[in-house]
Amino acid sequence: MANKRRTLQPEFKAKAALAAIRGDKTISEIAKDFAIHPVQITQWKSQLLSNAASLFAKGGANHDHEEQKKKEEQYLLEIGNLHTQLEWLKKKVQLYGI
Repeated sequence: MANKRRTLQPEFKAKAALAAIRGDKTISEIAKDFAIHPVQITQWKSQLLSNAASLFAKGGANHDHEEQKKKEEQYLLEIGNLHTQLEWLKKKVQLYGI
């Protein structure tokens, strides 16, 4: 039987990465405590360090969230337009029997 992948919460990942950054324990000890492979702890640590500056950028995480919402709204509008065009074409095909 195949093992199911675990989906870990961002809070869990952040705790593990912060523990690695603190340096109180070795990566192996932290990995054992969190029941995660040491390579994964190292990856999360590097992700945290590389993205930490964006938290203090102008607007921070809220700015990224607002941009994402704007893009989502644009995509939804585009989907609506495409759906309308598709329905129009379906009616035309039925009308002319193409």
